[in-house]
Amino acid sequence: MPRPDLRPDPATFEPIERASRDELAALQLDRLRATLHHAYANVPHYRRRFEEAGIHPDDLRDLSDLARFPFTTKDDLRATYPFGLFAVPRSEVLRLHASSGTTGRPVVVGYTRRDLDTWAGLVARSLRAAGARPGMMLHNAYGYGLFTGGLGLHAGAERLGLTVVPISGGMTERQVQLIGDFAPDIITVTPSYMLAILDEFRRQGRDPRASSLKVGVFGAEPWSEAMRAEIEDAFDLYALDIYGLSEVMGPGVAIECIDAREGLTLWEDHFYPEIIDPDTGAPLPEGSRGELVLTSLTKEAFPVIRYRTRDLTRLLPPLNRPMRRIERILGRSDDMIILRGVNVFPSQIEDVLLAVPYLSGHYQIELSREGRLDHMTLHVEAAAEAWAGLDPAVSAREVVHHIKSTIGITTRVTLHPPGSLQRSTGKAQRVIDRRPKA
Repeated sequence: MPRPDLRPDPATFEPIERASRDELAALQLDRLRATLHHAYANVPHYRRRFEEAGIHPDDLRDLSDLARFPFTTKDDLRATYPFGLFAVPRSEVLRLHASSGTTGRPVVVGYTRRDLDTWAGLVARSLRAAGARPGMMLHNAYGYGLFTGGLGLHAGAERLGLTVVPISGGMTERQVQLIGDFAPDIITVTPSYMLAILDEFRRQGRDPRASSLKVGVFGAEPWSEAMRAEIEDAFDLYALDIYGLSEVMGPGVAIECIDAREGLTLWEDHFYPEIIDPDTGAPLPEGSRGELVLTSLTKEAFPVIRYRTRDLTRLLPPLNRPMRRIERILGRSDDMIILRGVNVFPSQIEDVLLAVPYLSGHYQIELSREGRLDHMTLHVEAAAEAWAGLDPAVSAREVVHHIKSTIGITTRVTLHPPGSLQRSTGKAQRVIDRRPKA
């Protein structure tokens, strides 16, 4: 059965989605000037950093002048914990969100009433671009709480006029039951947890292709084209990528549009992008792959100036809207694994594993050091339908050869029975690094 045509009618686009590049650039310049002045006047950290760099907001006369301003890093956000980067009195902040803080102090972000309204509007715009229509039902399996995913998607879906099922993460058996009972059109969830939902469909003997789901909006972690293909084939839906990060807003910074899936349209009327060399910080030419740097253009409580996301991508020209696009995130510069001189990202390994028909999408990468040498061990689950006929040792050797011939690294592979690796209801922990810290 062919998938429904969910491409949005251009007549429903917001005016800025139909504007020219020149009109967009003029808006960006006005908003960037206002943001720089707002940060300079109200955040001592930014005022100090600008003065140390010998730069003032009045020095911004063209968008290219932004490159003269200093970067903001996650270390800056942690050093000013909890409210040191807020640009409004704490009493004007209606909501707080925070990162998990697994590598140090959490990053705390705040939102004014206007910020929350802007965020809901951008998520609504993103969902419309992904094929959502008022009256559809959305099954929201992103986690609620300090993580921005659940509440961010929820508010935007309601703004668009969707019926929201706020199930959050976990209770996988119940997730499948409610998808069957309520018949939602859209699911929003991390791609790794969508695989856990797929496992539960099969465990219950349900055909995922017979479900009501038409669109899946997946984000919060890098995922590969191979995983997209597996999810789309299993559920017969459109699997689309959404991008965002708490420090900049949350989900809804960019979206893979259903009418233009080649890259994610970045809402440049609210976020100004740059691509830099992750090692030197130097700006790279348009179209080059590097680290994405974002400056917020409309945030009140928590403006960010030239924030180094550590996400690796490149800028692509506009398609159906004046906004440029970003290529699917390859990984993070701080997630890159260097194994005996070879650089590799978990998403590259995922692509290889998902191309092996007797493997599932559940895996974990373990790094260790023996003597002076680093080793990588891949813990991979076999596909349920293939496990009975496999010789784990022989199959593991085949995977080792496949990875060596495709990526060029030597690994160890341990094949596990279906359902044995721990499932994540949020962001999957793909890499466990047991190497001694320097």
